[in-house]
Amino acid sequence: MPPGTDILIRDVTDADMAEVRAIYAHHVLHGLASWEETPPDLAEMTARRDAIVSEDYPYLVAESGGRIAGYAYASKYRPRPAYRHTVENSVYVDNDTHRRGIGRTLLEALIERCTLQGFRRMVAIIGDSANAPSIKLHERLGFLPVGIIPACGFKHGQWLDQVIMQRPLGPGDSTLPTT
Repeated sequence: MPPGTDILIRDVTDADMAEVRAIYAHHVLHGLASWEETPPDLAEMTARRDAIVSEDYPYLVAESGGRIAGYAYASKYRPRPAYRHTVENSVYVDNDTHRRGIGRTLLEALIERCTLQGFRRMVAIIGDSANAPSIKLHERLGFLPVGIIPACGFKHGQWLDQVIMQRPLGPGDSTLPTT
């Protein structure tokens, strides 16, 4: 996909899930963003998507040139009710479309959607402190680092850190929530 190609951000559909699964499978097998070691099958990926969407969290895809170039979603940060105003983001880009603005466009749209839905904080849990592209992407969009858990994962023969970043959404914590 050449730079400058139009990118359409839209809600995911069932027809997108095979491409979403392929993108994720590549990251599972070859990357450190996901700490899964075996790619889930299409049925499992669809069930995960359904669980996220059924709880009213956004799940977006980036379409470019007639194919899915990446996807992003927000999900529950933690299960306890007190966390209900905080979401965690996930962004995955097709390996052939890195450095073309897909991740940024997806994350911007996800931030906007979560803000409109009334969430107050977004958390990013980034696989490994050496994942400079993801860390820089989040920094460019207003995320600040809040901590690193060193060597808490092990994949591809190496210990991995977990980087935690966050940013406020809308008024953040400057006002009380309505619910």
